[in-house]
Amino acid sequence: MAIEINRTAKDLTLDPITVLESLPNPLFTIDSKNKISYLNPSAELFFDGSSMALQGVALSELLPVDMPLFDMINQARSNGTSISDYDLAVETPRIGIKVVNIGVSPIPDSDGSVIISLFERSIAQKLHHQEQFRGAARSISGMAAMLAHEVKNPLSGIRGAAQLLSETIESDDQSLTQLICDETDRICALVDKMEEFSDERPIHKTAVNIHEVLDHCRQLASSGFGKHVKFIEKYDPSLPPALGNRFILIQLFLNLMKNSCEAISNSAGEVILETSYRHGMSVSVGGTQQKIHLPLLISIRDNGVGIPSDLNTNIFEPFITTKISGTGLGLAFVAKAVSDHGGVVEVDSLPGNTVFQITLPVAKSSHNNGSVFTGSQIE
Repeated sequence: MAIEINRTAKDLTLDPITVLESLPNPLFTIDSKNKISYLNPSAELFFDGSSMALQGVALSELLPVDMPLFDMINQARSNGTSISDYDLAVETPRIGIKVVNIGVSPIPDSDGSVIISLFERSIAQKLHHQEQFRGAARSISGMAAMLAHEVKNPLSGIRGAAQLLSETIESDDQSLTQLICDETDRICALVDKMEEFSDERPIHKTAVNIHEVLDHCRQLASSGFGKHVKFIEKYDPSLPPALGNRFILIQLFLNLMKNSCEAISNSAGEVILETSYRHGMSVSVGGTQQKIHLPLLISIRDNGVGIPSDLNTNIFEPFITTKISGTGLGLAFVAKAVSDHGGVVEVDSLPGNTVFQITLPVAKSSHNNGSVFTGSQIE
């Protein structure tokens, strides 16, 4: 029996390199001069380059030298122990902005070599945050319904009384009654906007050409709030139609473009609209066997001032805003709208580089075994 067990263990022995190359997370090693000596396939994808092209390249050519990773490498070498850090933003023109957890470990008896593992923020975390954003947006639906009845009706009476009062007072005091009217109108408009969150009915979805939606929003923005901004389009021409509600998607992307334009104050401001298709992108629905396929990626990037770091985690919650006159409901609507489409929204922001990313499902025909809608069916 013991011989049989040993034989089985031997049969199950795996090549360590095969194991490393099968890992879904980026992993690479550097030598004593901080030059890349090995990358697994996930690291090749992370750095957007082949192992052959990246081996021998200094790490400082791939990542900013001022990021904490380099201090971690030095500490791991000097102390001979593993070091980890969490939720670090990595930004380069090559890879864009990514938030990662990092582990650094010295390799014993290797004369200064270090192994580095990166763990990108998982789609599960994104969905968890998405559900939080959705819940926060929906939490004000009851408040909106209450306000519509308990606040708007008295406001109407206050406004009417102010108008009647303006007919009997001297002209010097007319500005005060006008102020009352203006402020009641502003509160009514805020309540009306909040009522958008109280509609719990499933949205009607059809096949939507996302490029037509983005072009429509860009034209509206260019003739209004985005006159001072240069719009750049980077579209994937082979992108299939999305499954969504065209009217809601227009509202969604207009909100994001308006935020981007308002974050830009200089003449060199740019808003980049980008689309791409991510093969194999799907997530499981908790508690079921169902999978949601979210291959359509729409990005809106700007070079504005960015979002304050203390607001990054709750920027989609109602009443969170950096604008003096903002209501804090625009991005809450975005979160609700994306969630209603079964998609995911996320944001990464640094000064001069803020990107909102929306992932959406593809429209599929129920009459042709699930194949993608053709162009003639696009709404």
